[in-house]
Amino acid sequence: MKTIHQSPIFNFQFSIFNLMLLLIFFFVGINAEAKTIKIGVIGLDTSHSLEFVKAINGHQSPEFEDLQVVAAYPYGSKTIESSYSRIPKYIEEVQKYEVKITGSIKELLKLVDVVLLETNDGRLHLEQAQEVIKAGKPLFIDKPIANSYADAKKIFDLAQEKKVPVFSSSSLRFVKNVTLARKGELVGEVMGADTYSPATLEPTHTDLYWYGIHGVEMLFAVMGTGCQSVTRYYTHETDIVIGDWGNGKIGVFRGTRSGKSDFGGTVFGKKNVSALGKYEGYQPLLLEIAKFFKTGIPPVSPEETLEICAFIDAAQQSRELQGKTVRLF
Repeated sequence: MKTIHQSPIFNFQFSIFNLMLLLIFFFVGINAEAKTIKIGVIGLDTSHSLEFVKAINGHQSPEFEDLQVVAAYPYGSKTIESSYSRIPKYIEEVQKYEVKITGSIKELLKLVDVVLLETNDGRLHLEQAQEVIKAGKPLFIDKPIANSYADAKKIFDLAQEKKVPVFSSSSLRFVKNVTLARKGELVGEVMGADTYSPATLEPTHTDLYWYGIHGVEMLFAVMGTGCQSVTRYYTHETDIVIGDWGNGKIGVFRGTRSGKSDFGGTVFGKKNVSALGKYEGYQPLLLEIAKFFKTGIPPVSPEETLEICAFIDAAQQSRELQGKTVRLF
């Protein structure tokens, strides 16, 4: 049998080829690492912050594989005891997930690509959001977006001016049946809806911004924009807020402050009547946030979020007017 001898030139070319492959794999690895979206959290005064860090850094979904929370600024409320008392413990917990604690939002912004504004105190959101938006970082603002329509409008106006994508939402918006109802796939055209959620009050906040916003968000997720007026019936234990969308379409929110608390509702359509289902945790919202950070496309429009704020402000006016109807705009 004839022996085939490889020439030195062939060996040299083969070595070059192997070296090129190694270099390609090396740089692909670097690029893959570089594509990880670095997230900063503002506010460790809410359980949302800790749960979001656990889900994202724990890669609880394949959609989180290219996301990483790398830094957090803890504050956060410094005046609401139920909020600020959580901060020391949550600092300890998020550090277990390799999250760096920063001394300022400015320091945090140098380390991250995008931001989760989780501060429980809605009164601080305008000031904190302005700093993030001016730095050009895409921003998710957890509920409530602010403590008034006026502050929320300033946030969106600045975001539009700086061309920075921003959105805000309660996790209740993304309950499966709520999404199906909005698409017309659950009951056909929506003619009305009733939603309910806890509506505990915090003296520093306009009533429904603090907790009732969850049920209000569900209501708008199903009904859409176009609410014309609001009438609120208030007692110490219960709120009934009736929104008139015109053309016979009525949306009702019930907020509870006694008895068993829960989230849910009913949607009324041309083809069917259906329950909206129960709270499904943070995962549906986090999936939308992940998509938002990757695409820059908000899943909720500024117009709808602002109308939610107008609805809450009008409900507050209606309470102060002993239940008189108040127009939104």
